[in-house]
Amino acid sequence: MKNIKIAPSILSADFSILKEQVELIEKAGADWLHLDVMDGHFVPNITFGPPLISSLKKHSSLFFDAHLMIEQPEKYIKDFVDAGSDMITVHVETTNHLYRLVQNIKDHGVKAGVALNPATPLDTVQYVLEYVDLILVMSVNPGFGGQKFIENSLEKVRHLAAWKRMGGHSYHIQVDGGITNENVQDVINAGADVLVAGSYVFNSGNVGEAIQKLKSGCV
Repeated sequence: MKNIKIAPSILSADFSILKEQVELIEKAGADWLHLDVMDGHFVPNITFGPPLISSLKKHSSLFFDAHLMIEQPEKYIKDFVDAGSDMITVHVETTNHLYRLVQNIKDHGVKAGVALNPATPLDTVQYVLEYVDLILVMSVNPGFGGQKFIENSLEKVRHLAAWKRMGGHSYHIQVDGGITNENVQDVINAGADVLVAGSYVFNSGNVGEAIQKLKSGCV
């Protein structure tokens, strides 16, 4: 059985009780906490920054997965590391020097990921596959939660899984956007091993049950 990790996104959580929401998903069996950082420039929404991550880190033992949907991410890597991020994922679309940015993240002692928007071709990340810890396939257009899964994202996942096998790489394949119990098996079968779910988990009415339904799709 594949070792699948569930990474609820706090983008869809109730921010008035955010500490309790994070504690709830941790008790329910979540593996990672996905932190969607948006700057209002790279994506049309603004969320939060390092201070919130630092505050949550004091109350959680989850793996903190910071997804930076921001312009000029190289300026802020140290801030997000100092706040407690265990993984920092940057978008290939935000830099002309992807290898340098990946090495910058790793030089700070945390894991490095690279994300691609739905319209971005896979060959933009092919030359850094041996250096990254994760490739994130966006299965919705980034910026807001609650969007419908883009079906042709599965083809990207299949290609990444094939490259991983052929190249002997060890990167995780993460999928973010529109994940539910109805499509989770297809996503896993395509080759993903880290699943981000926001609306499905936090708007379910029963966070624990929603996480377990995703996990049951991992069998």
